[in-house]
Amino acid sequence: MKIIAERLKLLRQQHGKSQATVSSDLGFSESNYQLYEYGKRIPAAKNLIQFADYYNVTTDYILGRTDKQN
Repeated sequence: MKIIAERLKLLRQQHGKSQATVSSDLGFSESNYQLYEYGKRIPAAKNLIQFADYYNVTTDYILGRTDKQN
């Protein structure tokens, strides 16, 4: 799903973080995180929740079901 990749990249950029920082903070390898952000892999539900908590947004926002972040 392209929207997930776009939202993850947007959130990371809005927070001024690098892919290396986000992946390290969340316990992913950088290459695994890149697959999410490039749209090559869809995050599992537990990872979506982890991203939502990290960026203080809803999972619905990451999934593209709403444009409201909170």
